[in-house]
Parts: sequence; C-alpha cells; structure tokens
Amino acid sequence: MAITTTKSAYRKGIVDALPFVLVIIPFASLFGLLATEAGLNVFETLTFSIVVIAGAAQFTALQLLQEDVPTAIVLASALAVNLRMAMYSASLTPWIGSAPVWQRALAAYMTVDQSYVAAMTQYERAPEMTVPQRMAYFFGTVTPVVPLWYIFTLVGAMVGSNVPDSWALDFAIPITFLAMIAPMFRTLAHVAAALVAVIVSLIAVDVPYALGLIIAGLAGMITGAQVEAWMERRKPGSMAR
Repeated sequence: MAITTTKSAYRKGIVDALPFVLVIIPFASLFGLLATEAGLNVFETLTFSIVVIAGAAQFTALQLLQEDVPTAIVLASALAVNLRMAMYSASLTPWIGSAPVWQRALAAYMTVDQSYVAAMTQYERAPEMTVPQRMAYFFGTVTPVVPLWYIFTLVGAMVGSNVPDSWALDFAIPITFLAMIAPMFRTLAHVAAALVAVIVSLIAVDVPYALGLIIAGLAGMITGAQVEAWMERRKPGSMAR
C-alpha cells in the first residue's frame, strides 16, 4: 500500500498493526484475569490499564504485588521495565519531533511496543514520508491495538476465574515479544545484547524480588553498547582502534 497522503499513511498503519490483534486480545484478557485474581476489582483493573498502558510493566507490578514485595521494589521494577519507553521516545524524536505538541503528547501516551516497532520499521523503509504522514501512520498503528487493550482487559476482569486453564492465555506474552523483537535484530550489537540478557536472566532467576530481570537488562544494555563501540572502532578509517 503506497503512502501518498496522511489518510493513506493512517490506513497503512492500521493494516500493518492488524497482526498484533491476534496477541493483544489474549494478552489483555490475561492481564484482566490475573489482576482480579490478585485482588483488584474491575474498576481498578481497567483504570490500571488506562493509566499505565504498558503490558510488561503491569504484569511485573502485578506479580510482585502478589508476592508481597515492598512497594519501593514494585515501583522500581515497573519503572525499570518501562525504561525502554524512554529509549523508544529518543529514537522516535528525529522522525516526529517537529510535530505539533498535542500530537507528540498523544503519541507519548500511546507509545507501546507494537506501535514503536511498526513505526520505526516504516520510517526507516520510507524516509521520504512527511512528518504529518509519519504521525498519521503512528496513530494508525495504535488504532487496532490500544482500544482492544482496554476492552479485553475489561473482559478478562469481568470473566475472571470462568476462563478455563486449558485456554493457556499466557502463551500470548512470549509470542508477542518474540514477534516484535525478532525483526529488530539487525546488527551484531542487537543480537549480543539480547543473548547476554537472556543468559544473565537465567543465571539470576533466584535473585529475590525478581531483581534478576533488572540485572539482566543492564547486562544486555552494557553488552550492546560495548559491541556497538567495538564495531565502530573496526570501521575503515576509524581513528580509535
């Protein structure tokens, strides 16, 4: 689908995000279900999703709350998981940073893993897009995702324990992230960072309060940065060797 106007950019964003619907529905339903099992009522569960709108951070906070982890650790862990949004925002800025403030504010609220991955892939594939077209594409990617996150969080919370265990809704979490990050492994630094993060997370699985995830994330980021710097030094003409 060619992008020639903001309307066509918006439509392409919707089309490109449609595959995410297959995982958002079970993902959101599972969160609603687990939130009510953790003691939140339907209103609190829906409010949590609307205010935070960050599935991984929500699941992290929920799990730690169930384990009676101190509130400071819960907040720190949720913030650590959501730090990726700061990196998402930084990498999106060169593409949509000159858009009107209200559009950037709305995009900041609606930046989720799916919209970020789809938008960055499209922007790099078609750098000739204008800023209004980029914004339209971004809002197209969130159109099938964000409303369904709210709706099926509510459905999961209302259905609650009536969902049979045999449905195994938790399959949606790893599948969602694998589907999103696999196309992003484009350099040795990306692969090294992911590999180290996975290994360290397995080694640190017994660290209390799930802090092993934070340690693994830091190890992955440090590795990725070091490999990136090493690759830069090896480029022809580089002065730093």
